[in-house]
Amino acid sequence: MVYVDPLMNCIPNSHWKWTRSCHLFADTVEELHAFAQRIGMRRAWFQAHKKLPHYDLNESRRAAAVLNGAKEVDRKFLVEFMRRKNDEACAGSG
Repeated sequence: MVYVDPLMNCIPNSHWKWTRSCHLFADTVEELHAFAQRIGMRRAWFQAHKKLPHYDLNESRRAAAVLNGAKEVDRKFLVEFMRRKNDEACAGSG
């Protein structure tokens, strides 16, 4: 499953010109990349953060993600998702 969290205000910088953004993330990195490609994201935009591999989305990309089947989730879900993935990683390394 692929997910998007709510848009939040952010500060534009040299790499990001928008004032609102959110995260596109998924149960697997493979699923995330395939979905991102379908909505026109470049692989170079992927952020391989250990706790949450994701793509940042602006408002229009978020709308495209939802139209293409991404599940809208809240911040609580995002935190629980990251906690679960961390627990899985710890269990797998022991």
